Amino acid sequence: MIKVFEELKDGLIVSCQAEDNDPFNTPEGVSLFAKAAEMGGAKGIRSEGIEKTKKIIETVNLPVIGIIKSKFEDGYVKITGSFKDIESLVKINCNIIAIDGTFRKREGLNGPEFIKEIRKNFDVIIIADVSTFEEGIACADYGADAISTTLSGYTPYTKHLNTHKPDFELLKNLVKNLSIPVIAEGRYNKPEFAAQAIRLGAWSVVVGTAITRPRIITKWFVDSIELAKFDLDNNSNNFNNLT
Repeated sequence: MIKVFEELKDGLIVSCQAEDNDPFNTPEGVSLFAKAAEMGGAKGIRSEGIEKTKKIIETVNLPVIGIIKSKFEDGYVKITGSFKDIESLVKINCNIIAIDGTFRKREGLNGPEFIKEIRKNFDVIIIADVSTFEEGIACADYGADAISTTLSGYTPYTKHLNTHKPDFELLKNLVKNLSIPVIAEGRYNKPEFAAQAIRLGAWSVVVGTAITRPRIITKWFVDSIELAKFDLDNNSNNFNNLT
């Protein structure tokens, strides 16, 4: 067992990411989230982008999983999908890298094939982000050190699974059939979901939006209040109509 996975066992990994015009979308902003996560008991951090990941590595004393996000031609997210991405992360001493392990092609290779080539050319720890059971098994066969359920619901062929709950079924099946760590990620936005993942055998759990996206969390509450107001107004109108 790779030592870093022993450190992450049964723990929380906080994904400290920010995008677009979010006020925290700076190396300093996300590194403060990472520091707060460390103080709260997180066992690892997941980070996106070179400068932000570099700052987080310098800020916390935790394992840091680095990624670089881009998009496939169809607009769906791609996670660390080029050899240049790998080189850039290695240069900042990020040696734990999450890779898009889906069957979609990048640089002429599908995810498992891409991982096999990375294994040949780079001394890094590879976590394969997958969206299906078949992708997880293939990535493990081709050399991934761990599998994460990150992309379930975020590929064209799994978008129907992008509901308000995590893909517990995928997690359960991967845990049952793999001997390497399986990390739960993707819509684990409630403490009870994270607890359920551990009960199902997840090695660790990644949580992002529910901890490090205050703008989105605020909108959850605002939308819920607006819905409540709408219900109250409708009930009042219905009552007035009856009288």
